[in-house]
Amino acid sequence: MSESVNLPALGESVTEGTVTRWLKNVGDRVEVDEPLLEVSTDKVDTEIPSPVAGVIEEILVAEDETVEVGTALVRIGDGSASEAPADEPEAAAEPEQAPAEAEEPEVASSAAPAPGEDSAASAPEPAPAVDPAPAAQQDAASQQPAAAQPEATQPSSEQPAPSAPTPSPATGSSETSAPATPAPSSGAPVGYVTPLVRKLANEKGVDISTLTGSGVGGRIRKEDVLAAAEAAASSTTSEPASAGPAPIEVSPLRGTTVPMSRLRKVVAERAVQSMQAMAQLTSVVEVDVTKVAAFRDANKGAFLEKTGNKLSFLPFFTLAAAEALKAHPKLNATVDGDSIVYPDHEHVAMAVDTERGLLTPVIKNASDLDLAGIAGQIADLAQRTRDNKLKPDELAGGTFTVTNTGSRGALFDTPVVFLPQVAILGTGIVVKRPVVIKADGSESIAIRSMVYLALSYDHRIVDGADAARFLVAVKERLEGGDFTSKLGI
Repeated sequence: MSESVNLPALGESVTEGTVTRWLKNVGDRVEVDEPLLEVSTDKVDTEIPSPVAGVIEEILVAEDETVEVGTALVRIGDGSASEAPADEPEAAAEPEQAPAEAEEPEVASSAAPAPGEDSAASAPEPAPAVDPAPAAQQDAASQQPAAAQPEATQPSSEQPAPSAPTPSPATGSSETSAPATPAPSSGAPVGYVTPLVRKLANEKGVDISTLTGSGVGGRIRKEDVLAAAEAAASSTTSEPASAGPAPIEVSPLRGTTVPMSRLRKVVAERAVQSMQAMAQLTSVVEVDVTKVAAFRDANKGAFLEKTGNKLSFLPFFTLAAAEALKAHPKLNATVDGDSIVYPDHEHVAMAVDTERGLLTPVIKNASDLDLAGIAGQIADLAQRTRDNKLKPDELAGGTFTVTNTGSRGALFDTPVVFLPQVAILGTGIVVKRPVVIKADGSESIAIRSMVYLALSYDHRIVDGADAARFLVAVKERLEGGDFTSKLGI
């Protein structure tokens, strides 16, 4: 008795998905809600859990294959399909008593030598099994209880059975190789590790084989590497800094060719489409955020204690932009044919850099939130985006986007506007430098915290003057530095 697992609906407008990776193989046992495979859509990448417990009997969709919602992906049974053929050789053994009797001395003699000699003793058995079906039957028979077979035949065939529920997704082992999969004595097997996580481990000097992944299915995540690096640093004595620069870690991608992921394809297609459909240009202003920095330093301790979130500059930038959108709705509008639609809300999308690519979860009604609310939304959405736990609807509905390129050290950039939005604000890194200021009617040079804000916009409906007015409104709000009523704690 088997049951098919179909591709579920992964969002209101999602009609198809691409199987990016199978986490289980045929013959593996799965439990309810245990991840079966990874699926990529134009909205989000996600794992499909098993709705039932059982044994995987057949995988119906190959990796990198795109199918529609409702398509059967895999068949899961109770294992009876593999048990029935396993009984046939016992029944067939009766009329062939001579060969069976000949095999028994070989099996009995193999109990005396070391376990490693079992493969030599059993080698004649699979020789005629050219068809994979008898091999599957033989493997199924080896997984039956010890009472069903002589005890002398169990040591090598029983070992794979306990390890079957938790195989490493990246091993790709088949059924015929299952009896010979003892863990290497040098360490635990390493599961699927992305190139970025592997690179980070190399940079931090962390041995991946010693880590236990905290991700789904034991996957090793960036946080696991950082935690191991921090633990190693705290347990070792400080050493003098090396005289020369740190050696460059060569990326494992160097010299390779890899196919684009579905997410990368979607981003590429939409970027080109947006650039071709819009007349895009960028305006930049320089903002003195010294007062914001002082306000942040004075409140970040209490803010962290009461909200559990760090108070960075990004919530200030997001709040100032959301408030300015109320007074400058052209930057929050969309184009519908020959009409301009002005929404009655400000849904601000946040660009999040993940190992899979760029995603933009949405902060709904951002203009109605305070700093605590925005900081909480940013922390929650960013973490769940990186953990691949977002719902598809949380990536839809944005009317304006903020991208914090300063988090990676950039002064500013010229971000691309993605349809159907007409504007995106890029925030650069906040740096201290000497600036000419006016104080008591005279000019002087002072050390100030400065940042560049870059606004890219669709010139079809937004003029340069509109963009400048919006940027000046954001600039004045930030330079005023009065956020006491908006702190939210």
